[in-house]
Amino acid sequence: MDLQAFKQRILPVQGRLFRLASMFLRNREEAEDAMQDVLLRLWTNRQQLDAYHSVEALAVQMTKNLCLDRLKSPARQKMTDDSSLQTVQAETVSPYRQTELADSAVLIKRLMNELPEQQKFILHLRDVEEYSFEEIEQLTGLSVNNIRVILSRARQRLRDSYLKANDYEAGH
Repeated sequence: MDLQAFKQRILPVQGRLFRLASMFLRNREEAEDAMQDVLLRLWTNRQQLDAYHSVEALAVQMTKNLCLDRLKSPARQKMTDDSSLQTVQAETVSPYRQTELADSAVLIKRLMNELPEQQKFILHLRDVEEYSFEEIEQLTGLSVNNIRVILSRARQRLRDSYLKANDYEAGH
């Protein structure tokens, strides 16, 4: 694979790789470092990339594995970066409602991070990155039916946790 082919096939997925790394690492600088490591590894092994059915699937899998390795690393410092959290800035929404929406977004993000890794990964790919079931099947090696079950359980768990957290907060 030459430089032109690399640019055409790999660079368009940089945004997805960064968002995936951000989801796992929850720190902008670490996510950027992880993405750069993956791109460097892909470039270093570019001669073997033609053997893969989907280079994007390989890049996503490499990013996931690298992030999980970094999370397990004892040298990793616990840092979070919520600067990527988007706040509502519409003039038509009251400040009270803006705060309420921002609190809900923070809660959903926290609850997503509490999901088991596989559920969090599948939910992110489907609902955040908007991959099709077939693309997720290629990325994970799981069957479409298995993906649907995992996704359903993740959404149900997220829904239940969200309602429980809101009931708890409303009760106090």
